[in-house]
Amino acid sequence: MDEKTKKHGFHPVYLLLIVPFIALLWVPFYNRIEPQVFGIPFFYWYQTVWTFLGTVCTIPVYLYEERKGK
Repeated sequence: MDEKTKKHGFHPVYLLLIVPFIALLWVPFYNRIEPQVFGIPFFYWYQTVWTFLGTVCTIPVYLYEERKGK
């Protein structure tokens, strides 16, 4: 690989990877029962929602990396 194709650097799209990390980092924030959704305590449904939101945050980074690699 020559220098033109070998670009390493920061791109703002990488900040999306921090969002789920920050949202789930501080457990006392979501360590509670209320509000419940369909009888499921907040602690469980909050983490489940972030499973899907984490995927949504990862997709743009993946697409950026794929486009950058071509």
